[in-house]
Amino acid sequence: MPAPNKRFADFASAVADIPDGATIMIGGFGAGTPHNLIKALYEHGARDLTLILNAAGTGRDPGPGPAHVTPSTLIEARRVRKAIMAFTASTHPSRTTPVEELQEAGEMEAELVPQGTLAERIRAGGAGIPAFYTPTAVGTELAEGKEHRVFNGRTYLLYEALTADYAFVRARNADEFGNLVFRRAERNFNPLMAMAARCTIVETEEIVPIGALDPDHIHTPGIYVSRIVQIPPDGIFHITRGAAGGAGQQGR
Repeated sequence: MPAPNKRFADFASAVADIPDGATIMIGGFGAGTPHNLIKALYEHGARDLTLILNAAGTGRDPGPGPAHVTPSTLIEARRVRKAIMAFTASTHPSRTTPVEELQEAGEMEAELVPQGTLAERIRAGGAGIPAFYTPTAVGTELAEGKEHRVFNGRTYLLYEALTADYAFVRARNADEFGNLVFRRAERNFNPLMAMAARCTIVETEEIVPIGALDPDHIHTPGIYVSRIVQIPPDGIFHITRGAAGGAGQQGR
């Protein structure tokens, strides 16, 4: 049986069927953010979204090159109903974010989750584990309303796993079946989210034939991947290789 065709010609077609009200996981923790897919979603126009991500960023980058659209750009445009995040506020108290402003205005909901707990909720969702206990956040405001249990004399909180309709993932390499290789910091939330969504969409630097990747180097099996788009030379944060083997960047 031939392998399914997971390759899409461009980012617009890869996100074209995402409906209003969808839940979307967005990978990345700085490096490894799928900016091209985020930009395509912004241009697509879907609304009333629920986003699951580490942090939203600060919005549109007005600099030269392809428009640098972050999840915060979607939030500023009032296209997000709820965000589940490890960072719902700016790390600098004098700089408020769109998430803070809209949450305080009652225009969106933001759920704060400790970073490690967020990662584990996503991993559990991909593994089919419905919930788990953790001691993180016991005794804080985040513990209010959550089930508490004591194990071996220590108190734990119950957290439910997270899954999504779609996951946006960035990888260094992919083959045509969707087997993925991540480079350095791309291996943060991306591998976890790829397993926890019903439809995983990947932007990648390079797509190679099936069998071209060393099986020992594959981080995410292609069974979890639904769609693949190769980042064009003018894409956002497209990594290039110089003649001397060094890495460079094109785009914004």
